[in-house]
Amino acid sequence: MEFFRIRKDIPFMRHALVFNIISLITFLLAVFFLSTKGLHFSVEFTGGTLLEVSYAQAPDLRQIRQQLESDGFVDPQVQNFGSSRDVLIRVPLTKGAESSKVGEQVMASLVKVGAGATAPVVKPELKRVEFVGPQVGKELAEDGALALLLVVVGIMLYLAFRFEWRFALSAIIANMHDVVIILGFFAFFQWEFSLPVLAAVLAVLGYSVNESVVVFDRVRETFKKKRGMTTPQVLDHAITSTISRTIITHGSTQMMVTSMLIFGGAALHYFALALTIGILFGIYSSVLVASPLVMWLGVSREQFVKPKVEKQEAVV
Repeated sequence: MEFFRIRKDIPFMRHALVFNIISLITFLLAVFFLSTKGLHFSVEFTGGTLLEVSYAQAPDLRQIRQQLESDGFVDPQVQNFGSSRDVLIRVPLTKGAESSKVGEQVMASLVKVGAGATAPVVKPELKRVEFVGPQVGKELAEDGALALLLVVVGIMLYLAFRFEWRFALSAIIANMHDVVIILGFFAFFQWEFSLPVLAAVLAVLGYSVNESVVVFDRVRETFKKKRGMTTPQVLDHAITSTISRTIITHGSTQMMVTSMLIFGGAALHYFALALTIGILFGIYSSVLVASPLVMWLGVSREQFVKPKVEKQEAVV
């Protein structure tokens, strides 16, 4: 299915060096922010207490946050969960505090909210409380890093078997470029890095490699069908011929992600935000990072088309 077809190939590879310099600068900035600022890990990774409470009416989240801070809780995270009457509270782990009493202290602070107002105080109803120790958070971080590594290795092996090692190496560099940039955004803005965000990063890896596979498949097909083209021309033709498919696929996906970003509430906000960054940079890296890398690694028609061997006639 195509919305349109571009008759003349766009010379992307003519500006390959410029695209890769931009990618390198963006990548280095992301690494700089990760090394200097670091990620703002959620309670799942750092350890702490998570409470889910419900109100009869929508509460003022700003007042709840201020009350918790005035009662000695450092950097409490307060957000709506599900509806405007349901509130999710995350309190980081503090030294010397008993985890079993933290929930009671938080509930005592919530009761104080609005105590000075003329309207009667509505007490929140505790629905769920969870305690995450530092050891559990450390295990989650290690498991997440291991999952990321396994995904990368699996993708590289798949591409190496399906195409050729040059394509596998180029795709992995492009995909890791996307992952590091997502993490760089979260480090620069100090957005909360939680388990849903980790799931979004893993999803972006698979999503981005799909675009690379489509382009690489068209490259292999063009090498076999059109003999008069140079390698840059083959790459330009492959990218140009898949532009319509790229717009349809990524546009449809981004519409769904944008819906989650706008209407999903705080629980899905950073998940959708990570996917949005990943989709945008995934398009860029698959087309304008992976393809030039393949060209510079020396891909050629001879690697896909075996030369014909002439049979020698039998001498009578």
